Amino acid sequence: MKFFWSLLLLTISFSSVASDTDSSKSFPAKPVVIVIPVEGTVDPGMAAFVSRALRDSRKYTDKIVVFELDSYGGQVDAAFQIVDTILSVEDSTISYVKTKAISAGALIALAGNRLVMKNATTIGDVAPLTMSNDGPQMLGEKYQSPIRAKFRTLAKRNGYPEALTESMVTAEMIVYEVQFKDTTIYMDSTGFSDLDPARKKQVISKKTVVDKGELLTMDDVEAKALGFSKMSVSSLKEMLLKLGYGDREVIRIQQNWSEALVRFIGVIAPILIMIGFSALYIEIRTPGFGVPGIIGIICLGTVFIGQYMVGLADYTELLLMAIGAVLLAVEIFVLPGFGVAGFAGIAFMMLGIILSFQDFVIPKPEFPWQGRLLIKNIMMVVGSFTGAIVVALFFFRYALPHIGKIVSGPYLKENLSDARADAAKEAAVLFPGDRGEAITALRPSGKALIKGETWDVISEGEFVDKGSTIVIREVSGNRIMVYREQT
Repeated sequence: MKFFWSLLLLTISFSSVASDTDSSKSFPAKPVVIVIPVEGTVDPGMAAFVSRALRDSRKYTDKIVVFELDSYGGQVDAAFQIVDTILSVEDSTISYVKTKAISAGALIALAGNRLVMKNATTIGDVAPLTMSNDGPQMLGEKYQSPIRAKFRTLAKRNGYPEALTESMVTAEMIVYEVQFKDTTIYMDSTGFSDLDPARKKQVISKKTVVDKGELLTMDDVEAKALGFSKMSVSSLKEMLLKLGYGDREVIRIQQNWSEALVRFIGVIAPILIMIGFSALYIEIRTPGFGVPGIIGIICLGTVFIGQYMVGLADYTELLLMAIGAVLLAVEIFVLPGFGVAGFAGIAFMMLGIILSFQDFVIPKPEFPWQGRLLIKNIMMVVGSFTGAIVVALFFFRYALPHIGKIVSGPYLKENLSDARADAAKEAAVLFPGDRGEAITALRPSGKALIKGETWDVISEGEFVDKGSTIVIREVSGNRIMVYREQT
């Protein structure tokens, strides 16, 4: 199994290196437009796709990069990662709002060098939210401050009104449009109050653009009027024509099947974790190693590989998962029952999975949402594990007794309602001190050959190998307690 993991990760790493090598090969300097769709929930899968798409676009030396946006937002840390990736692009970039750029989508949209919006589209409303019993609740200043700082950075870089960009995040802000004789400035209430009296006398008009309790959300017309959008267009083709790129070849980089699969795995990860832990628990509670163990490894491995592909899981998480797998193997094949090794193995695997859903180990104070993300990941994994125990107990109680009706095998097909033999009396022919041979491994129950007959026996809390000499310690009714004879 260790070899399997190493080979799989080596294959993934080689594929990544090969992809980077291919993307470094330059095509002839033909002017092109690279279109990268940024659609759906902002998550680590989207961040990985945008990063890969930009790597692939490096082979075109004369290009304009267009980010085509249609998103209601998502994870803040993933949005920050995408923004930093866009800011590292040396070529000219355009953010084209195809349908909507809300919340984290708006943050990504403002990262491009220029913003263009399709007719009747919207941008804005970037308030960080959390779910409570009363529905969505806006997070406080502690969470808003670093997001506002990021918006200010983008505003300064691309010439957007700073006060208006901050008002997309904070509902307590009041933003005025202040008109002077030679210019118009957007400023918040604090900035206006701090104007010196002489400057205030030069004010021709002042009107409220964003009132307290509101979050700036703009349609395409308002975004152009307020200095964000360069123009409103009916299509991507019209935008390229108006910007002078109409004669260029348009190359659209689409999400490939593996990236789509990885994002889907991220959605169903809690279910896979629950099935995986449930299968491993069933494997531990049954002798040998079979289908449940294979299912458990496949489910948990799929989750881990998905997180590895989006860049969240790394060697630390792999090491934790490997330690957990070794401890579980020790529990299954070496130690009897379910004890410290089993619990420790599951704990290591749970820790590895939790860390694989985030790009940090200890939350940073300057990024307060990391603490909430850590709590969310812990609750998801612990909740999945709790659900796994319930599923496993349900399996043992209701499903296992009926497996014989579905799968053929040496199952008992008749009941013993007419049997008259006294099992306790039969067992009385055995006495403490009688010796025999374990014909199956005792974990702690199994079968032994005693006085030429096969008996169901139970060892006293120890694992007894097949073929070992056993000694009867006690016979109580149908219960035959044995121990391994010391040589």
